[in-house]
Amino acid sequence: QVQLVESGGGLVQAGGSLRLSCTPSGRSFSDYNLGWFRQAPGKEREYVAIISTGDGTAYYTPLRGRFTISRDNNRNTLYLQMNSLKPEDTAIYYCAAGSGPSFTSLPSGYNYWGRGTQVTVSS
Repeated sequence: QVQLVESGGGLVQAGGSLRLSCTPSGRSFSDYNLGWFRQAPGKEREYVAIISTGDGTAYYTPLRGRFTISRDNNRNTLYLQMNSLKPEDTAIYYCAAGSGPSFTSLPSGYNYWGRGTQVTVSS
């Protein structure tokens, strides 16, 4: 069992930056594909970025260039650097870990989820 804990959310003005972190409790997640997803009020959960066990990455296209996903297996931490934030980035951000063979942006491909961290971007 992997329990994920996100941190780093908060309130920021448009144009600002935040770095989210996610750490597991219970075991290392170096063997897992990892991802960040977000859900805004009244909207479906959407993928933000994913990173494979081999450090391959993929991004939701509109976010590419502003968001950067990375992992530090030595520190057992997943990161999401978010720059040039916009009010439409306001959402709860979730990290997820998947033990399956597929490197996928679908939420169904991830076995474990954190409880989320709120990101609010004011205009």
